[in-house]
Amino acid sequence: MEDITMQIIARIKSDFQTKFGIPRQSGLVKTLQSTIIFEPAFRNDDALRGLEDFSHLWIIWQFSEAVRSQWSPTVRPPRLGGNIRMGVFATRSPFRPNSIGLSSVEIIGLEKTAEYGTVIHVAGADLMDGTPIFDIKPYIPYCDSHPDASEGFTGNADDYILEVIFPEVLLSKLPESKRQPAIDVLRHDPRPSYQKDDQRQYGLMFAGYDIRFRVHDNQLTVFDVVENSLPD
Repeated sequence: MEDITMQIIARIKSDFQTKFGIPRQSGLVKTLQSTIIFEPAFRNDDALRGLEDFSHLWIIWQFSEAVRSQWSPTVRPPRLGGNIRMGVFATRSPFRPNSIGLSSVEIIGLEKTAEYGTVIHVAGADLMDGTPIFDIKPYIPYCDSHPDASEGFTGNADDYILEVIFPEVLLSKLPESKRQPAIDVLRHDPRPSYQKDDQRQYGLMFAGYDIRFRVHDNQLTVFDVVENSLPD
């Protein structure tokens, strides 16, 4: 079996320090903002010439926290409760023969910085901080968009939207720019689908804060926010 080497051209800077709570698909939480920072060898503005004329990007990246030496032909999608198996190629599971992800994001803008050269600010990314990026490509509506496409078992995604109760005294602990994105992430129910214990406590590591919450029926209640709880 032939091996192919791919170069990491960039990494993402995002508000997710761990995998827990990352949206299950790109574009679900449009208020999330991230930054694509190129590796030194690829900090060349000529490579980005013309990108400012596009509104969206495809990002090809590595599931760096899910790399395995072996693969399985079937996986258990979380949205099916974690008990029903589907073919790996019929899912977006990270546990694939090649641990590659594909995300569509909105381009907020390009910025020339002194430290990193030109970076790309994007919205709606579903990537953990530091995720390696292999390539980016412009999203082209006339061929990339298929409004009549069937959505398989993913068609019930709206069933997982929660009502979020985030007391103002706790919400105010977050920087103002992070408040709505945090609420939007929580609305999409970060819990594994098989966990339904009303008394269980969860912690979402987001933007340098541990947001602690419980879920009862379709209502998520935040009960504490702690700053910098992750070890360095």
